[in-house]
Amino acid sequence: MFFWDPTFLLIIPALVFALWAQNRVKSAYRRYLQVPSRGGLSGRDVAERILASQGLQGVEVRATRGQLDDHYDPRNRSVNLSPAVYQGTSLASLAIAAHESGHAMQHAKQWLPLNLRSAIAPTVGFASTLAFPLFFVGFIFSSFRILMDVGIVFFIGAVLFHMITLPVEFDASRRAMVMLREGRYLQADEAEGAKKVLDAAALTYVAAAAMAVLQLLRLLILRGARD
Repeated sequence: MFFWDPTFLLIIPALVFALWAQNRVKSAYRRYLQVPSRGGLSGRDVAERILASQGLQGVEVRATRGQLDDHYDPRNRSVNLSPAVYQGTSLASLAIAAHESGHAMQHAKQWLPLNLRSAIAPTVGFASTLAFPLFFVGFIFSSFRILMDVGIVFFIGAVLFHMITLPVEFDASRRAMVMLREGRYLQADEAEGAKKVLDAAALTYVAAAAMAVLQLLRLLILRGARD
């Protein structure tokens, strides 16, 4: 079968790594969500102050309704924070708020990796959804073998997206820690906790990229087996 052939063994390490990374980020988040910052500022306060310190006018800080759905939206220039981050004064809240503000800083400076990721995101999302169905049809029906190649090309777009995401997220975390320290929103020992939250989150992006690369390798092996 296509989905349970021996090549599936290729992605098992990535699956294990992804599960470990998800567990680690949730563990770090839960741990440091319970540790209040001594400054008493909320995630919203820190985000707004960071944005103001960088002269980023017109960037709105909003509260979402979900959990761990924090993100920066370049389309409307908004920093969107989950309730626990928006209202919270914990080390995790401040770290995440600063990270999303880091994306706003990237956008304001027209940082190339962020712009590139934003530009390809809609197309890649559509293409990656079709990649496996197209490949599967081509794999099963020899008269549609060309669809395997189309599926691979579409999936290469997804791999590219994940690879571009890595420097975007790493840089946002770097900016976050610089702002937290320079703005004295956290003391030295508190900054260590904030960094652990951001480092754990970064692992999830590494895991996603590794999974995408191994999935692509699997598709290429299956394609070669059909020649």
